[in-house]
Amino acid sequence: MADLQVALKQKLVQQLEVIYEDVTINRAFETLADELLQLMRLDKEIEQPKPYSNNWDENDVILITYGDSVITEGEKPLNTLKTFMDKCLGDTVNSVHILPFFPYSSDDGFAVIDYSSVNESLGGWQDVSDIAKDRRLMSDLVINHCSSRSAWFQNFVRGEGTGSDYFFTASPEDALSNVVRPRTSPLLRETETKKGIKHVWCTFSHDQVDFDFRNPEVLKAFVKIIRQYMDAGVTIFRMDAVAFLWKIVGSPSINLPQTHEVIRLLRSLIEHVDPNAVIITETNIPNTQNLTYFGNANEAHCIYNFSLPPLLVNTLITGNCLYLKRWLMSMPPAQNGTTYFNFIASHDGIGLRPAEGLLSDDEIGTLINTMKDFGGCISWRTNTDGSQKAYEINIALFDALQGTTEGKDNWGLERFICAHAIMLGLEGIPGIYIHSMLGTHNDYEKLKNTHHNRSINRHRWDWELLQENLESEQNHHSMVLSRMKQLIDIRRKQPAFHPNAIQFTLHLGLQLFGFWRQSLDRQQSIFCVSNITDEPQVLRLGELNLIATNEWRDLITGVELCDITEEVSLAPYQTVWLSNS
Repeated sequence: MADLQVALKQKLVQQLEVIYEDVTINRAFETLADELLQLMRLDKEIEQPKPYSNNWDENDVILITYGDSVITEGEKPLNTLKTFMDKCLGDTVNSVHILPFFPYSSDDGFAVIDYSSVNESLGGWQDVSDIAKDRRLMSDLVINHCSSRSAWFQNFVRGEGTGSDYFFTASPEDALSNVVRPRTSPLLRETETKKGIKHVWCTFSHDQVDFDFRNPEVLKAFVKIIRQYMDAGVTIFRMDAVAFLWKIVGSPSINLPQTHEVIRLLRSLIEHVDPNAVIITETNIPNTQNLTYFGNANEAHCIYNFSLPPLLVNTLITGNCLYLKRWLMSMPPAQNGTTYFNFIASHDGIGLRPAEGLLSDDEIGTLINTMKDFGGCISWRTNTDGSQKAYEINIALFDALQGTTEGKDNWGLERFICAHAIMLGLEGIPGIYIHSMLGTHNDYEKLKNTHHNRSINRHRWDWELLQENLESEQNHHSMVLSRMKQLIDIRRKQPAFHPNAIQFTLHLGLQLFGFWRQSLDRQQSIFCVSNITDEPQVLRLGELNLIATNEWRDLITGVELCDITEEVSLAPYQTVWLSNS
């Protein structure tokens, strides 16, 4: 144990030297390393992580939800959420990402007032821990910024107490034109403090004030927070907006080397407390930049596959898989100890930055116009030259797939299920938004009340009404949930769908999208093929190179293939998972 602690301390010192190379701090790195170890209680108990270990398998599916996405009168929403998951999902979904469940002032939880408390309108820490007893719990670590109403920022304004030196400031005269950010509001917030006027850096909004990680006390504060979350049962950490963590005036202040090193340091601490814990970085940036957050299997365990949503929606509304296929072919297989986090819907929207360089401007324009025709909204960002550019499409996924570029049609449900069949088959861990499990439509009333585009996809279900909807097999929401559960239940039984199982892109033309998966022990092969058009398509089995001595069947329909040289007709948006076992 002592040797392990010494080795970890040496590693932390090296990481701190990289992080603070250009910063003067008021203590030795050895002292700071000891403080971090004590905050994580690694001076008392420590575990040995296993390098390149896959802390996941084909059983893992993560539900993405707010703590109050399902509510009932007179009950804590976290309790209602647990009831919903137990009753409606059962063992089908073994993990849950509860979006920020802390006191907040704006952005539906992402302007955190107090990291150490549970929002009392949702419940308490015991309610969080009760959920964590039955499912792997993923929590946000909102690490780039906090609320301007937090005690820390109020101490900054007063010029004394904890937090008084936690925030990044700059001058309006500084060279800030190269700063990359996803919003159109001014970067700096003028704030009157006891020490005079300060201009506080705000990557997102003026209610979300950015931390200054040049101060080691900020790092220590978050290490303490991480340990508290782990004690409550959190085993998966989503590092929100982490790409913006380190700032340098005169630089783009995104994806800086110090940011990557901070993530590596936090991983070093977390995995020595729980070797099975997982870090997921939320970096909504172009694909090549996003991939760097794997590091050398020493940074994020998982990265959000942000390019998947725009490319997959584009594929299904155009009936052409060219761009999706090109992207999949270019994606490096994740080495052991890392994997992708796949999703096609979330509490935010369909990000467009991750499509840059993958879709042409004309394709993105067509995608935007089609989504607007289906009731979606567009969020914008400011470029370095001052111009504005579409940043995100805000729309419920079910409504995004209600038609093609030609307009709405009657294939919405099949197109929606096809999208998830593709995602569930891909290399990586799937994350499914609660409103995708339920086929929830755009919430125009909430959009009208909040005037925030993202509200369109953040509906809040009344539990009693939801149960009434789910009790009828013919109800839209019931049909969606039933079919989604069927796909997930099939997926969970297939070793070839392990997040790190081999994947190879198939070449079946532009109307059929396909890929091959093979289990880690090479015993099971699954050929995943989807008709991504609104017309029947012919699949020539001879093009798949099915091994003749194996028996093949479609896992989704159960139909066996009698002749591996025959042609199979796929209905519009039908997916087959052809398996040899």
